[in-house]
Amino acid sequence: MRLFFKKAWAFLKRDLREGLSYKSAYLFQIFGIFANILTFFFVAKIFGEGAGRHLQNYGGEYFPFVLIGIACAGYQGTALSSFSRALSREQGAGTLEAILMTPTTLNTIMLSGSLWTFSFTSLRLVFYLLAGAVFFGVDMSKMNVGASLCVLLLSITALAGLGIFQAGFMLVFKRGNPLGFFLNGASRFLSGVYFPVALLPEWVQGFSHLLPLTYSLEAMRKALLQGESLAALGGEILGLILFTVFLLPMGILFFNWAVRRAKREGSLGFS
Repeated sequence: MRLFFKKAWAFLKRDLREGLSYKSAYLFQIFGIFANILTFFFVAKIFGEGAGRHLQNYGGEYFPFVLIGIACAGYQGTALSSFSRALSREQGAGTLEAILMTPTTLNTIMLSGSLWTFSFTSLRLVFYLLAGAVFFGVDMSKMNVGASLCVLLLSITALAGLGIFQAGFMLVFKRGNPLGFFLNGASRFLSGVYFPVALLPEWVQGFSHLLPLTYSLEAMRKALLQGESLAALGGEILGLILFTVFLLPMGILFFNWAVRRAKREGSLGFS
């Protein structure tokens, strides 16, 4: 375990150094976040009053509701792409086989190589929330920090199973999994990123309950805006735990099978 953390730290330092060498890219990301926030701030000005009656469970205002939605939804995109991107990076650089000559497994490469992406996504989340509170007057005085962090951790583990499955798909078929793009888009519509799930037709709401992001957003909004405790979030917490227990082992099993197949075919080092 100690060796794993040393390797993970080495990957994180490498990716951090590389990321900081492209400072202009991060400036553009900050501008992009502000543009995104401004867009929904003015959308809320136009439609916010009419939406209030649908948002009583989240404080009654549309802008804080959608701010948390767009801030937290980034974790799904990160989970779906970061693991396969970590492998693709080593394959493209021609370093994957060299790393595998050391006592380093593909699982270690995949997990360690995604640490910076998840860390940066977390920084984006904090920036969204700070910008909303400081510049746009979003009231987060009731925020339950402990419950929010617990929900965030469970959300990452629940979504990680899907991302690990996608990494296995890439090893087998030498291309990205189109299901990931569909799932990301469908989740943004069905999981309540931009509007409450309760507004959807009842038969469509059933599909929403099959997506981890639905439970994640519901719990994060209640914890951040209403200050609800873990006990009050029991239903959402249980949902995320069940997704983690099911999706994470399934993703790991599929990925390990994909690794064995790629080794038999000698295709791990494709570029």
